[in-house]
Amino acid sequence: MLVRRNLIFILMSLEVMLNAAGLAFVVAGARWHQADGQVVFLFILAMAAAEVAVGLALVMQIYRRFRSLDVDALSEMRG
Repeated sequence: MLVRRNLIFILMSLEVMLNAAGLAFVVAGARWHQADGQVVFLFILAMAAAEVAVGLALVMQIYRRFRSLDVDALSEMRG
């Protein structure tokens, strides 16, 4: 269970970093009056949406297996 919890934290951290990178591209594009930053931001948004889908699939799998999303209760159910 610890692996899944860490994976969710990694995915959340990756989401924050992708948003920061996307904001940097948009700001740089606005500074140099080019639309390239907004185009790259659309690709970053698509990647973030795929990442959210993976995280949601993990949460659904945890709920399906243990019938609970309480992480403390799940760690007590271990062997």
